[in-house]
Order: sequence, then structure tokens, then C-alpha cells
Amino acid sequence: MPTKHLHRLLAFHAIVTLAAGLVLIMAPAAIPGTVDIQLQPGQFLLCYFLAAAEFALAYLSFYSRKLTDPVMLRLVAVTMIIFHGVTLLLELYALGDGLSPRIMANIVARAVIIGLFFYYGMVKLPKSAVNKPEQGI
Repeated sequence: MPTKHLHRLLAFHAIVTLAAGLVLIMAPAAIPGTVDIQLQPGQFLLCYFLAAAEFALAYLSFYSRKLTDPVMLRLVAVTMIIFHGVTLLLELYALGDGLSPRIMANIVARAVIIGLFFYYGMVKLPKSAVNKPEQGI
């Protein structure tokens, strides 16, 4: 079945994003600290907002594993591509603005994630899921 690999990718994505959300709450300075961003306790709210987004993506990824409708799976894949694509662009912008080059590891990881969601969520889905203007995706 062409959706088997996408379902596995969604499960893996759910685990990773859930873990990232938990770290952002339990140790909010840890992830920003990997690229030399020092946050004070009063600034942790930004990490908590990001954790909320991570939890929402984890939920969407986890429960999308059960979807069989190619149109719905394509919608989920496009959502992940947009989220990670915009984040990748913002990380590149921050890199150009002086952020530590260590962010490149995250940029590469996002590029791989985008590629995987594009391949399994767009290319490998059945042709019945081809974009139709009336569907809006």
C-alpha cells in the first residue's frame, strides 16, 4: 500500500515533535542553548508557545497515521511541508543575521523532513489524490 511509508513517517514525526515539545517545557533553555541563544526564565514563554505548536503537530501526525483517504493524507503532508519549510527559511534568515552556524544541522534535518513528506505525501500517493482546484489542495 502506498500509504504505509507515509504512516510510518507520521508516527516517527509524532514521536520527535512530542519529544521536542516536552524538552521545550521541561528544559526551555536547552534547545535554544544549542545555537548559543541564552534565555532567562522570563523569556521561557517563547519556548512554551513553540511547545504548543510541537504538541499540535505531534497530535496531527499521530492520528493521521490512521487516515486512508489520499486527499486527507496529502493535506497533512502539505501542512508539514509548509511548517518545516517556513521554519527552515526563518532559520536561514537567523543564520544570516548572526545565529550560530550550528543551526545548519537543524536546517539539514528540516530539508530531509520536507523531502520525505513531499515524496511520501505527494509523489507516492495514489493518482486519485492529484490536486483538483475544487478541493483546494
